[in-house]
Amino acid sequence: MPNSSSSTSSTKSIRRAASELERSDSITSQKFVGRRQSLIEDARKEREAAAAAAEAAGLSEQIVFEESDGKALLSLFFSLRSSKSPALSRTLKVFETFEAKIHHLETRPSRKPKDGLEDLEYYVQCEVHLSDVSTLVSSLKRSAEDVKTTKEVKFHWFPRKITELDKCHHLITKFDPDLDQDHPGFTDPVYRKRRKMIGDIAFKYKQGEQIPRVEYTEEEIQTWREVYSTLRDLYTTHACSEHLEAFHLLEKHCGYSPDNIPQLEDVSRFLKERTGFQVRPVAGLLSARDFLASLAFRVFQCTQYIRHASSPMHSPEPDCVHELLGHVPILADRTFAQFSQVKNINCIYISHISLHIQSLLRIPFFQSIGLASLGASDEDIEKLSTLYWFTVEFGLCKQAGAIKAYGAGLLSSYGELVHSLSDEPERREFDPDIVAVQPYQDQTYQPVYFVSESFSDTTEKLRAYVTRIKRPFSVRFDPYTDSIEVLDNPLKIQKGLETIKDELKILTDALNVLA
Repeated sequence: MPNSSSSTSSTKSIRRAASELERSDSITSQKFVGRRQSLIEDARKEREAAAAAAEAAGLSEQIVFEESDGKALLSLFFSLRSSKSPALSRTLKVFETFEAKIHHLETRPSRKPKDGLEDLEYYVQCEVHLSDVSTLVSSLKRSAEDVKTTKEVKFHWFPRKITELDKCHHLITKFDPDLDQDHPGFTDPVYRKRRKMIGDIAFKYKQGEQIPRVEYTEEEIQTWREVYSTLRDLYTTHACSEHLEAFHLLEKHCGYSPDNIPQLEDVSRFLKERTGFQVRPVAGLLSARDFLASLAFRVFQCTQYIRHASSPMHSPEPDCVHELLGHVPILADRTFAQFSQVKNINCIYISHISLHIQSLLRIPFFQSIGLASLGASDEDIEKLSTLYWFTVEFGLCKQAGAIKAYGAGLLSSYGELVHSLSDEPERREFDPDIVAVQPYQDQTYQPVYFVSESFSDTTEKLRAYVTRIKRPFSVRFDPYTDSIEVLDNPLKIQKGLETIKDELKILTDALNVLA
């Protein structure tokens, strides 16, 4: 599925691996049986499709070397501690001596730099006679250091700059009203035409532009009004306090009311100023990998169309009712977005500075999942999607001795919101290792919900979980450039720590002045 990306000198290994993977626009269209299918199933289908494609193409995982017609294909890594050209010349002479055919040669920053110097590591992929493999490697070790043969690690392409979210537009069309015969709007040509018109806004949108406004019809506003009025009355008893407080702010600042469907541009501006998140339009149900990648940049993909008037309380796919009533209020809450609460501090000015210091060291809940998804395996994408499903979509939490809802799937569905807090379903303590493999239900209400002790507790558990996701690198979001930095050698990590150290020094000095 990923697109190819050009290499740069600092991250050639990552970009080259990415370039060997191509995005596929193939989309599975299945008949919808129940309510809207989740990211989990989308991720699962992507993983199954990728495995099937690899099997069909006769591909196998690359190991130390592959044998074919008496030839071996080797992936070699080595380093030269001397920058003088003869050292490289002698090493390349080894390949010439054994008549090795070099398919690829590149340099990379060493993972083990010495004396603070950014030594180079060489990667060579070559073809050599099978009988010469061991001798070639032995000869190479006499002129180079840290010689090893290994498989070249491959991973999925992911956006590095926020503008590259324009490439994250792969839709799952199984619930599209043009294709899904069970969609309420399938037999309504006027609705389908309207959906296409609004969807085209998202397809043409480029990151950074103002989001075009939609003039909603009276019928669409009536659908919104019915859902809005019904859910708003229920929020006072069933929604978490953070959702309630943010909802009132949205009514005050973003035009939330029974008679008005908020515009995404207004919502995005409000979120950006309040929590650093923003929204961008999307034409439908986005693939799991693309959707999660956008969260890494604190961008939430939002639909602008509204569900069919014949089914106001249910939609087989995400629509602006689900996004604006379910997701946006939580995104607008600083506690949920940042998880940087400060307790037992009396002085207000000290509280603000301490809050800033903690925010440097914490990652927003949504963004944690997004960052963990970048370059992750298909299996890990499925697990992250499951975690997203049981938290962001259907999460419950404890507040003041009661269970409240914070999941958007609950807060945008009257029936399931009531069900989730009744005596019918089973409720379990949130444990990411258990949640990540928990079977989910997308044809009726969930039989199991997971309850968070607090947002901060859930975030800490999630942070510990994502550190165990295996990738040949880590990633860091740079809020100054809205870009992703790939941390694949110690020098980059050291620079990142120095940046945080400088920020902490400024804030600590300010704290000392005010204290």
